[in-house]
Amino acid sequence: MIVCSCNVFSDGEIRACLNPGPDCPRTPAQVYRSLGCDPRCGRCATTIRSIMDQALAQKHACSADCETDCPLTRQANSNESPRSGRWRRRSPLKG
Repeated sequence: MIVCSCNVFSDGEIRACLNPGPDCPRTPAQVYRSLGCDPRCGRCATTIRSIMDQALAQKHACSADCETDCPLTRQANSNESPRSGRWRRRSPLKG
């Protein structure tokens, strides 16, 4: 699937550049650079981040001790973003 229309790269190309090690991109901007381009309109940055989070979580190997509490494992097994719980609707102020 094409993720970035401006630079024409796919989700497969993003996953391919996420090799474990010190050169692994950690931000969408680093993904652009590793694919030899720059962000243009920026609409794909959230999709790139989502693909990165899922791919890195799948490559992450937890030990038996951390497997149940590891945020990367939970995220890989869920369809929600890691930040979805942070943004809750507040109750209106009583006045």
